[in-house]
Amino acid sequence: MTGSTLVAPFTADDYRARMERAARAAADAGLAGLLVAPGPDLVWLTGYAPTAATERLTLLVLAPGRDPVLVVPTLEAPDAEKAAGAPALTLRDWTDGKDPYAATAALLDGSGRFGISDNAWAMHLLALQRALPGTSYASLTEALPMLRAVKDGAELELLAAAGAAADAAFEEIRNVSFGGRRESDVAADLAALLRRFGHAQVDFTIVASGPNGANPHHEVGDRLIQDGDMIVLDFGGLRDGYGSDTSRTVHVGEPTDEERRVHDLVREAQEAGFAAVRPGVACQEVDRAARAVIADAGYGEYFIHRTGHGIGVTTHEPPYMIEGEEQPLVPGMCFSVEPGVYLPGRFGVRIEDIVTVTEDGGRRLNNTTREMVIVE
Repeated sequence: MTGSTLVAPFTADDYRARMERAARAAADAGLAGLLVAPGPDLVWLTGYAPTAATERLTLLVLAPGRDPVLVVPTLEAPDAEKAAGAPALTLRDWTDGKDPYAATAALLDGSGRFGISDNAWAMHLLALQRALPGTSYASLTEALPMLRAVKDGAELELLAAAGAAADAAFEEIRNVSFGGRRESDVAADLAALLRRFGHAQVDFTIVASGPNGANPHHEVGDRLIQDGDMIVLDFGGLRDGYGSDTSRTVHVGEPTDEERRVHDLVREAQEAGFAAVRPGVACQEVDRAARAVIADAGYGEYFIHRTGHGIGVTTHEPPYMIEGEEQPLVPGMCFSVEPGVYLPGRFGVRIEDIVTVTEDGGRRLNNTTREMVIVE
């Protein structure tokens, strides 16, 4: 088993600052500290990404006023030591046959409440609770939902590069043949293009043709794409550790008047959502702005998902552009704006850009045309 580090221009000082910021945020939230298991939070805080989470405990312990400690199996310690953030923390390794929970418990306030990674294994959490029955826990998404939400300049550059790579993939895919091919064939083309333009990880390549387009998260299959099909393309993944996610809707041959009208409506809604982006505005206002356009045109019941989600070291993370989310937008936040209309049994339309909040508005990280594209 080997580990890997995040391919990104971050130094030990960058990771030290992130860990200090996270510890302060925990204190401000009334927590005794944070417990971070392998996954996106650990990558973001330390640059360390074990190739696979296992039954052996790996856990970063952050507490206000204390140096960060990474509890790690001895056989994986050499890889952890190579992480860019390793100089900013103390590694405490444990060998098979020893009790890692007792070692971890010694680092914790026995009566404290801790934030813990959403993806921590239940067996590890339950073992910690047995070792320290006076402790309690809250998921990081619940306790510190905005922990990774505001990106610094280097992160924004990486997100912009990922967005540009996804745009390049779209510019290529729009020139391939669609008609008479399987959805799965086009999806494979998209995945190959994302990798050609620098993606190390492809998370999804949705190719939803004709009536399949009415399912926002359609799983690609063997349906043959036909002349006259509207096709929702939604694709993204990780490039240099940061995410891309974009959607465009294309058409095989000439569309009907209704198809053009619905596409134009979604484009208008997407523009309205983007125009609502500025510092201090609640996340829900982005959703409201996009949704109002579609509802006013009589298609409100066919817009069946939130308007957007955050993006960073994962392709879906807080904040969410959804009714009820009153979190104010802050410069450096990055998220999708992706309204859609889905007509069951007929077709769907979605247009999606990643947007970052600037000092006085918003900036798109996807810049391909939002007009309907005709393909063959």
